Amino acid sequence: MTRITTTDAAAMRLALSEAVKAGAAGDIPIGAIVLDSQGEVLAAAGNERERAVDPTAHAEILALRSAAAAVGDWRLEGCTLVVTLEPCPMCAGAVVMSRVARLVFGAWNDEYGAAGSAWDLVRDRRLNHRPEVVGGVLEQECGRLVQDYLGLRRTGGRR
Repeated sequence: MTRITTTDAAAMRLALSEAVKAGAAGDIPIGAIVLDSQGEVLAAAGNERERAVDPTAHAEILALRSAAAAVGDWRLEGCTLVVTLEPCPMCAGAVVMSRVARLVFGAWNDEYGAAGSAWDLVRDRRLNHRPEVVGGVLEQECGRLVQDYLGLRRTGGRR
């Protein structure tokens, strides 16, 4: 793991705002931002699985698609993906395949995380690309957002 920078924390705050929007729209509150090599935002997205009725509409996938369209290339070399929750295996695969330089995430995902928790797909030596990984950026805020959402769903919307 690499040291967390102030830029990582600022970008995570943007991803958190996308997560809040996703949660307000009825989806699990996960947000993602793609930054170019200069730290400028190329794309932002929140989960849309429920609204889009699409199992692949994770925040990471949507943000990577949008960033690729913005730069006109599926290779996002030099870019950073910032996401509020450690990516699942599908999203970790997309991180590798899109060739982002860095993956920055907030809360660890012990159940589905594929960047060091349940699996470590993004650093698997058998793959052709391995991004730098920075985990735990604003970890408590990111984790609390998902925990609150899941707690509310389990009680049928009642606290």
